[in-house]
Amino acid sequence: MNSFIYIITDRNRNCLHTGMCADLLKTLDFYTQMPNLFFDSAQQLNRLVYFEEIHNEEMAMERFKVVSRFTRSQKEKMIRSVNPDWVDLTIGLRYEKVSNQRDLFRPTLSPRARVTAA
Repeated sequence: MNSFIYIITDRNRNCLHTGMCADLLKTLDFYTQMPNLFFDSAQQLNRLVYFEEIHNEEMAMERFKVVSRFTRSQKEKMIRSVNPDWVDLTIGLRYEKVSNQRDLFRPTLSPRARVTAA
């Protein structure tokens, strides 16, 4: 089962929250539905700036323990290595999910049909 390690922040980048989940999009939806559950209204966590997908749950837990102990500067360095402009990655995840669902509904060509079509 895939697990995700993620870092989510507010619009001013004041708070960097590290978490672990099995379904990243559901977790992000939860943060938008319950914006004041964990933090006050000034720190609404709504921007996914970093995530890792790990295929083994035990390895994901170990990685989560390591990342959650990072200092703020270590987390910022890790984020900037893959997302230098701190762009919200949620949009890309939603697009990828929709495009994967569309592929399920498209008829696929058999290998024999691909040869004749080419």
